[in-house]
Amino acid sequence: MLKKPETLFVLGYMLLPLFALLSAIVGLTMILGGNKIAGAIVLVVVTQVFAFGAFYALRLRKAAVLEETNRS
Repeated sequence: MLKKPETLFVLGYMLLPLFALLSAIVGLTMILGGNKIAGAIVLVVVTQVFAFGAFYALRLRKAAVLEETNRS
C-alpha cells in the first residue's frame, strides 16, 4: 500500500505537512503558555519528524513513478 504513488502523494503533499504545521502550532502554543521544555521538544522533535517524513514520502513517490514509467 505504501508503494503506490497515489498514497505517497497524499502522505507527502497533504497529511505529513499538515501534521507538521499543526505540531508546530501546538509547540509554539505550549511555549507561549509557559510549558517551555515540552513545547520545545514538540516543536523540534515532532515537527521535524513529520517534515522529514514528508520529504521521505516524496522521494519514495518519485522512485515509484519512475519505476512505473520504466515498465511501460
